[in-house]
Amino acid sequence: MQMPMSRQLTLNTTNFLHYFCYFFLLLLKNFPHNVNAANNEVLVLFSWIHSSPSPPSSFSNWNPQDSNPCKWAFIKCSSDNFVTEIDIQSIQFAVTVPSNFSSLHFLEKLVIAGANLTGTIPPEIGECISLKTLDISSNNLVGSIPGAIGKLQKLEDLILNSNQLTGKIPSEIGNCISLRNLLVFDNKLSGNLPVELGKILSLEVIRAGGNKDIEGKIPDEIGDCQNLEVLGLADTKISGSIPASLGKLKNLQVFSVYTTMLSGEIPPDLGNCSELVDLYLYENNLSGSLPGELGKLQKLQKMLLWQNNLMGSIPDEIGNIKSLVILDLSLNFFTRSIPWSLGNLTNLEELMLSSNNISGSIPTSLSNATSLIQFQFDANQISSSIPSELGFLTQLEVFFGWGNKLEGSIPAALAGCRSLQALDLSHNALTGSLPPALFQLKNLTKLLLIFNDISGFIPQELGDCNSLIRLRLEGNKISGQIPKEIGFLNNLSFLDLSKNHLSGSLPNEIGNCKELQMLNLANNSLSGNLPSSLSSLSKLEVLDVSMNQFVGPIPGSFGELFALNRLILSGNSLSGAIPLTLGHCSRLQLLDLSSNGLFGSIPVEIFEIEALEIALNLSWNILTGVIPPQIIALDKLNVLDLSHNKLGGNLMALSGLVNLVSLNVSHNNFTGYLPDNKLFRQLSTTELSGNQGLCIGGHDSCFLSNVQGVGMPHDRNIRFSWRLKLAIALLVVVTVALAVLGVLALLRVRKMNKADNDSELGGGDSMSWKFTPFQKLNFSVEQVLKCLVEANVIGKGCSGIVYRAELDNAEVIAVKKLWSTTIEAGYNCQNDRLGVNGVRDSFSTEVKTLGSIRHKNIVKFLGCCWNQSTRLLMYDYMPNGSLGSLLHERSGGCLEWDIRYRIILGAAQGKQPIDPTIPEGLHIVDWVRQKRDRIDVFNSSLRARPETEIEEMMQTLGVAMLCVNPSPGDRPTMKDIAAMLKEIRHEREETLKANSSNLKGSVSDGQETKSSNGGSSSTMSLYLQSNNSSFSASSLLNSGSSNAKFRLNK
Repeated sequence: MQMPMSRQLTLNTTNFLHYFCYFFLLLLKNFPHNVNAANNEVLVLFSWIHSSPSPPSSFSNWNPQDSNPCKWAFIKCSSDNFVTEIDIQSIQFAVTVPSNFSSLHFLEKLVIAGANLTGTIPPEIGECISLKTLDISSNNLVGSIPGAIGKLQKLEDLILNSNQLTGKIPSEIGNCISLRNLLVFDNKLSGNLPVELGKILSLEVIRAGGNKDIEGKIPDEIGDCQNLEVLGLADTKISGSIPASLGKLKNLQVFSVYTTMLSGEIPPDLGNCSELVDLYLYENNLSGSLPGELGKLQKLQKMLLWQNNLMGSIPDEIGNIKSLVILDLSLNFFTRSIPWSLGNLTNLEELMLSSNNISGSIPTSLSNATSLIQFQFDANQISSSIPSELGFLTQLEVFFGWGNKLEGSIPAALAGCRSLQALDLSHNALTGSLPPALFQLKNLTKLLLIFNDISGFIPQELGDCNSLIRLRLEGNKISGQIPKEIGFLNNLSFLDLSKNHLSGSLPNEIGNCKELQMLNLANNSLSGNLPSSLSSLSKLEVLDVSMNQFVGPIPGSFGELFALNRLILSGNSLSGAIPLTLGHCSRLQLLDLSSNGLFGSIPVEIFEIEALEIALNLSWNILTGVIPPQIIALDKLNVLDLSHNKLGGNLMALSGLVNLVSLNVSHNNFTGYLPDNKLFRQLSTTELSGNQGLCIGGHDSCFLSNVQGVGMPHDRNIRFSWRLKLAIALLVVVTVALAVLGVLALLRVRKMNKADNDSELGGGDSMSWKFTPFQKLNFSVEQVLKCLVEANVIGKGCSGIVYRAELDNAEVIAVKKLWSTTIEAGYNCQNDRLGVNGVRDSFSTEVKTLGSIRHKNIVKFLGCCWNQSTRLLMYDYMPNGSLGSLLHERSGGCLEWDIRYRIILGAAQGKQPIDPTIPEGLHIVDWVRQKRDRIDVFNSSLRARPETEIEEMMQTLGVAMLCVNPSPGDRPTMKDIAAMLKEIRHEREETLKANSSNLKGSVSDGQETKSSNGGSSSTMSLYLQSNNSSFSASSLLNSGSSNAKFRLNK
């Protein structure tokens, strides 16, 4: 039966109203909650960003009037308009980590990286239970990592690197059962790695490197993290052996534990890590042999094991790693020969074997490693010839084999290495001639064959190699002429052909080498005139053609060499006058024209060269005339040699040269008296002899103050008569005095047999002392000796006692009395007491070194005096103490690295150091070179500095080692040193800027980026490229692949 329409309408209306009311009630119930929750998130976020004094403009659309923050910059929401992601990177604003973000119940991703966050990580972060990613890296956070983080069961990424966090890694992290990436590197964390990490089976990346105080062993439990792909613990104090349990990590791609304290052997179990791509274990104390099981790592690309204590032979199995790109085993103790199997490594780009004890021959099979770019085996014992098959290495750029026992000739087939840029085979026993084909290499910039037995001629094809920057053939038996084609080398900056058998003339074309800075042709048989074209070398700094057979005049155009700082033309047959134009060489520091046939007078223009400080040697010529009074302008000159000429007049013009250390005016025609100053009083008769009219009798009557003048009219007869009478009277007095002195001497000898020599403390006869001043001094030995009493002691050290001496003229100096080497007990600097073995004698070393130094940053050495048992050194007194006291005395303070850097830059000069802290009998340079871990040379307080400073220190140490290269010609110039030091500092500043704005992210894929501060600076790199390589790619400068490219995956 059909229902009436009105009834049907009523029922439908009732149903509609029923459902409407139901849904309306639902809306009434839920709507306020959503609105309140969204508004709460708005308030939380807005109040946080405005806790900054000046929020960045990029947050301008954060409007507190909005119903929700879903349209705000850096914010993402769910479909229900709840905040799920906050992603703020590389925006600087000074706020803290918010403690009330726990109210953001749906927050899954919180990234505030590189934002200059300050303060601590609040424990309330543990209430953000929905968090999957927490990245607050590259900020300025301090304090510890709160254990409350262990509450975050859903957390997958914990990224806290590059802050100032301290304390231990909390063991509660082991409760983050979903954690995949743990990045805490580059902080100040300490303590052991928590063993609880082994419970996180999902863990893929652990990077905790760069925390200097993380210590202890690598937990065995890490081997339970079956999904681990990256393990980075570099630059920490991790010690002990590598756990064999790590061999269970089948997914491990990167194992990076370099620059730590690992010891023991490399476990063969690592050969089971079949996915391993990068193995970085360099700069450790690993020992034993290299396990052949590593040959099973078919995906391994980089094996960096340099600077350990590994020994034995290199396993043949390494040749099975077909994917290997870089193999660096430098600075170890490997022996025997290079394995033949390495030739199977067709992907190998860098083979670094420097500084081992490898012997035998170079395997010809290496010619099959056609991808090879660098091959360095310098400083070994390899004694074979160079295989011609290496010419098949068309990609080879660097070939360093110096410091071996290579023999035979250089194969012409090396010309097949068409990419070759640097070839250094110095200090070997190579013979034969220079292969002309070698100079067909269009990319060759550096060719060094120093000190071999190479003979024959320099081929004309030399001119085809116009890419050459540095050519050094010093110390061979090369003969013939210098080819005129040398003029085509328009990029050449350093040419050293010294100590050969070259003959003929120097070609005019040499003047076309416009970039030349150093030209050394010394010790050959070159002849003819010096070409005037040399004057076109506007960048030339050193010109040495000494010990040849050049004739003719010195070209006047040499005055156009404005950059010249050393001009050495000695030992030739040059004639004519000294050119006046040499006075235009305003940067000249050393001028040696000795042993020639130069005549005429000394041009006064030379004395206008203010930079002339090192030496002026005009000896063994035929110079005439007098010494011009203008010579007084050379008040910084150290050495002056005018001997064996025909100069005349008096020597009064020399009285004002207060910095002279060495003077020789012998065998001239000088007359009159000597200037009354300390230098002339210390000159031996040898340095004054051969001047018939010169008073050199050694008596006070030969010295005449320059104020009195010379040549004043006196009646010589009257003066002689007066002197004769005086001499007779003195003879009588002396006779009586001798008798008295004889008695006193007998008594003194008896007294000396009973006790120590009192003359050490000023109580003895000063006539037994010998005194050598290095400056103009106004005091006597007697005044110094009176001050050597206990009350004046200001310091004691390994080499002696230092006194403060206030002299009669109120001048204050410092006097070091060295420990006697004749007594049985010596000063032991390790325990600060008298030992039984004595110490090395530093007297001659210190006198030799400091006596020749004139530098604003080095304390002035005044002189020395000594007798049979005592040696005294005298310096300017420094009331604030010395650099040595700041570095070595335990005064409670620490000289910051920045101050040390400025001192180094200010000094910028490599001199032989005198340091009491190095072992007996060992030079400090050798001590540094023997240190397997270079960071050990730094003070313990410096080793605790930030990584960027450590990097800067290591690079500065590298510059220092360049300065003490065994070959003086290979040492950088002062200009180069200053440039390298400035660039090192510039790199660090740029790195700090970059670190403040760039995010260091996860490296879960095993790839690494290049560090901006790991390698040498560009100036340093350019220097190394053009210099004799005394350092391999993995040496102090870390200029090779091993360190410069791979300072990541910590």
